[in-house]
Amino acid sequence: MNGTSFTLFLAAALVIAAVPGPGIFYVAARTLSGGKSAGIASTFGTALGGLVHVIAGGLGVSALILASAELFTALKFAGAIYLVWLGIKTFREARDLLPQQAVAVGTERAFREGVLVEALNPKTAAFFLAFIPQFLDPAGSYPALQFMALGLVSIALNTLVDIIVVMMAATARGSLTRRPNLLQRLRQGSGLFIAGLGVSLALARRPAS
Repeated sequence: MNGTSFTLFLAAALVIAAVPGPGIFYVAARTLSGGKSAGIASTFGTALGGLVHVIAGGLGVSALILASAELFTALKFAGAIYLVWLGIKTFREARDLLPQQAVAVGTERAFREGVLVEALNPKTAAFFLAFIPQFLDPAGSYPALQFMALGLVSIALNTLVDIIVVMMAATARGSLTRRPNLLQRLRQGSGLFIAGLGVSLALARRPAS
């Protein structure tokens, strides 16, 4: 890839990363629910989950999944069910605890959940397969490695933006520490929002081939 093409790729990837989407809303909700540590852990978890799609895309696995209505539907509903379960769990934890008992979600758990949420989202695979090939050098060698390299850059930019969002959400959450009842409602709302992301994923359609 020449310098001009790579610059165009960076510009496009940065714009896409900065546009609010499900990933940004997810890490914001996790931060508002579990605190900054949970938000950061979720961010790196979703980054690893995205890496799964980048590797799968480079090896051609993602194309096979998207080409099969059955595989796409299975992965989609697995991700949707997990998100809904995670949202309900977050809501119940906030509801069952007294406001003054609200504690941060463990970082290991938040990281693990972030990995699963992103890895089970076929829309991420569809995005990488639609976006990255536009910038591959057809005359270059090892197109799979080109795909993976650009995918890593895209994930790095997404992660950077997500961390900024986490910091902003953590600041907003910190201002509510003296209002425990409102913080509890916020955690419940975050759970409902995460469940809503699951419903949205369940309604997603397979990209037209």
